[in-house]
Amino acid sequence: MAVTAKNNLKIALLQTSIETELMIFFDLLNQSDRWIFALANSIPMIIKTKKYQLETGTYIKMGLKSILKEQWWVILIALAICCGYFWIASIWWIIGAVIAYALYVLFWTIQFTGVTQMEQNKAIFQKMAYEIDSRQILMKLNAREGMPVQWNMIKKVEQTKDAFVLYMSKAQFIHLPYRIFNTDNEKRFFETILKRKELMK
Repeated sequence: MAVTAKNNLKIALLQTSIETELMIFFDLLNQSDRWIFALANSIPMIIKTKKYQLETGTYIKMGLKSILKEQWWVILIALAICCGYFWIASIWWIIGAVIAYALYVLFWTIQFTGVTQMEQNKAIFQKMAYEIDSRQILMKLNAREGMPVQWNMIKKVEQTKDAFVLYMSKAQFIHLPYRIFNTDNEKRFFETILKRKELMK
């Protein structure tokens, strides 16, 4: 028993020594090499972005674009109404279809505008930084206040020409412009996380 305990203590001390030396070596690496070293040795890395504020206008525009893309078939209904002109020649078929589609767009515009006015959503439109790793996305207002978002809450991810958009629902999403990442390596590492989570190909 005494010999086993002594051996276990030696192993524990050896592991601690190796981990300490590993972290000292890690600190000596430059930013680019750290990401490569971390990926190769499975060391958890945290991406710390610059502060960013999602403008309410941008939110409404993006939300509306997403819903119109998702419910693209609504425009087919409007076009079908317009085809009524060939049955009974009247300009009112076209006017009616345009008004109906305009009301549909207005409805969703009001919905997304309402989200920006709700008290519980005010924090989403404040300036914040993001801390991202393989466990979660932490939305930080300051050093003491933050809201964690687990990866299983993310339903899908879209990559545009200038940002990542992480959707939790039709009205809830996280907008991460490329410019808030401090380096290209951080951006690439974030893409790796998304691919591992099977949220992006």
